[in-house]
Amino acid sequence: MTSPLHAIRASGLRRRYGSTAAHGFEAVRGLDLTVRRGELFALLGTNGAGKTSTMELIEGLAQPTGGTVTVLGRDPYRERAAIRPRIGIMLQEGGFPGDLTVAETLRGWAGTSTTPRPVAEALDLVGLADRAAVRVKQLSGGEKRRLDLAVALIGRPEVLFLDEPTTGLDPQARAAVWQLVRELRAAGTTVLLTTHYLEEAEELADRLAIMQRGLVVASGTVAEVIADQPARITFDLPAQPDSPTLLPLPEAEVGFAGRRVTIRTRQLQRTLTELLCWAEQQQVELAGLDARSASLEEAFLAIAAEPEHAAPAESPALTGAVR
Repeated sequence: MTSPLHAIRASGLRRRYGSTAAHGFEAVRGLDLTVRRGELFALLGTNGAGKTSTMELIEGLAQPTGGTVTVLGRDPYRERAAIRPRIGIMLQEGGFPGDLTVAETLRGWAGTSTTPRPVAEALDLVGLADRAAVRVKQLSGGEKRRLDLAVALIGRPEVLFLDEPTTGLDPQARAAVWQLVRELRAAGTTVLLTTHYLEEAEELADRLAIMQRGLVVASGTVAEVIADQPARITFDLPAQPDSPTLLPLPEAEVGFAGRRVTIRTRQLQRTLTELLCWAEQQQVELAGLDARSASLEEAFLAIAAEPEHAAPAESPALTGAVR
């Protein structure tokens, strides 16, 4: 039974293309995942990791090969008639008829909802109010993406699925979509997002999961996911030939490229304190000093580079065990 705290729950979820192991491909390989009500959860992974296949199973667009999935306590595939009015889906491509106007397209979709937003309201939300009378085929790529979002929002969804929502948008439009998504989440909408823009996940997500070859291999808050990656300190040593030797930092990895020094450490505060104390004692100026924790991009690239047989990450903060 699905907890009232969870909008989405997947257990042992599998999706195979092809009828046999010898003549098929398993895109989702026993995935476990939970998404709490009212949170924004980002699903990340390289191309081919299984994100879209997973999304289609959760959205009820395809039947799982194995395992179970529930959305708002119901099977999204077998009970689609009950679930469909309560969710909104923004696919990677909408595929709307090009000869319809923007307003006509939205009116058509509004007719499939029991309590739709007014068309004008939906257009205003996505910044297309002045394009209502324009035919879909005349829209730019970014405008078509905003129309896709308007269609997903027309039915006032409790759960919103966003598959690469800001692809093709300029920075201003992307920022506007981010703000809209924040407002929807603040109003109680649950959002499941896939994106290749890691800064988008870092900016928006309450929690996230990184997929690799059909499995979730890391999951948690951004801070939890990057916790295992070393922080980085960089600076330039003085050019004088009699510059003092850099003090030993046994808990850090130190690299040199000419005068440029890069230190990688899992104890950022301690290492930085030792470095600054040494510089003060030696009266050395650390030009261009920069110290920062690992980024989500660094964590993502490190995880993506792991071999297929690498064990999934496990921690008390993990949102779902991986099989």
